[in-house]
Amino acid sequence: MKRIFLIAALICSSIIVLQSCSPKTTTGAVAAKRGDVSGNWVVNDITFDGIPEIAVKSFLGEASYKCFVGSTWNLTNSGNGSYSLPSSTTCAAKTQTIFWSVSPADGTFQYKQIFEGEKAKEVTSGYRLALASADGNNMVIKSPIEYGNRTAYIVMNFTKAAK
Repeated sequence: MKRIFLIAALICSSIIVLQSCSPKTTTGAVAAKRGDVSGNWVVNDITFDGIPEIAVKSFLGEASYKCFVGSTWNLTNSGNGSYSLPSSTTCAAKTQTIFWSVSPADGTFQYKQIFEGEKAKEVTSGYRLALASADGNNMVIKSPIEYGNRTAYIVMNFTKAAK
């Protein structure tokens, strides 16, 4: 009888050890690769999650989030890219060179603004955004911001530009 209990205890211990060593699955992170994000994109809408629109004074280094509505993003597979902001009553037209990447491990899209004469490896600051989804035709990128005592998001909704 003692032998049966000992064998059962060893089997249970082995199962617990093997279970704790198994790889963990991620929840919520998008397993998007560079190829899913590469291409020409248009920001067709900006929405807000957990923050009122009126509370957002500036966005991604621009005076207003509205400057990004209608912007076009050219993201090459090499990581080089640019975005162009359209001219409006509150925003001047602008094209900004960027160097971008995607991290499937933590579900982020990050980019650095590159100015005349700079190399991407020399730039130490940039933007890290949450890549909520990317399916080749639509992409959703969220910019996390602190609002109150919680994280809120400014959500950029992209569609693939026609060739």
